[in-house]
Amino acid sequence: MQKPIFLFVLFVGCHIGQPLFAQYNPDTTLDSKNLHADTPRPAIDWKAAPVKQAFPYKKFLFPSALVVYGVLAIKTDALQDWNEEAKEEIWTENPHKQIHLDNYLQFAPAATVYGLNIVGIHGKNNLLDRSAIYGISTLIMSSVVFSVKKISGEWRPDGSDQLSFPSGHTANAFAGAEFLRQEYKDVSPWYGVAGYLMAGATGYLRMYNNKHWLGDVVAGAGVGIISTDLAYYIYPIIKRKIFKNHAVSTMVMPQYQNGALGLGLVHTF
Repeated sequence: MQKPIFLFVLFVGCHIGQPLFAQYNPDTTLDSKNLHADTPRPAIDWKAAPVKQAFPYKKFLFPSALVVYGVLAIKTDALQDWNEEAKEEIWTENPHKQIHLDNYLQFAPAATVYGLNIVGIHGKNNLLDRSAIYGISTLIMSSVVFSVKKISGEWRPDGSDQLSFPSGHTANAFAGAEFLRQEYKDVSPWYGVAGYLMAGATGYLRMYNNKHWLGDVVAGAGVGIISTDLAYYIYPIIKRKIFKNHAVSTMVMPQYQNGALGLGLVHTF
């Protein structure tokens, strides 16, 4: 495995391994309660007095480093060489037919959250709160991605347009992967691992299809992770300030996906 591809795998692997080992507890016994996580998890009391917490900046260091790498790869000669090497290894030296699995795989991590709930394996939040958080994450991620695409004007490797940086598919996939990890990290860290593997595969397929440079994919991963972590940080603030004295069963959230602005409706019965 040559340097550019190894680098991308390393980036993804570091963030997959971080939540896994951080949550490993050797003193945990493998009893039936731990093996069967299909009981509803405690609901968050949004009416409780908010606990003041400092901004969790450490959580954002790793994904921010990914974004910085991607930005530097636009103008730094050494990193541009890695972009070219990745393209040569994946596409130029091994021409192949494009596959379009990445168009669907990008949504798989987020869809897994709802699928797990359907089969009775409950995560951190209920349907309303979970969907609102994901809606905020999608809005942040999509706004950043499409704004930067217009500003950067980077050509794609195949020369089709100047919307290469950063990778929107990858950002969407990693936002969903972090969403899956956050919702199920207290059930099992392996759900997060699965989500990040799907996101990593999405990023690789964007290079496999000659649609993005390595730097585009790395930056997209960072944008996606940051977007979801920001959503989890700001949603409790928004909900407590706006809905602290009201029981909320319906919420309309703005969404921005693939260049289209829309609204998402969530109602709990």
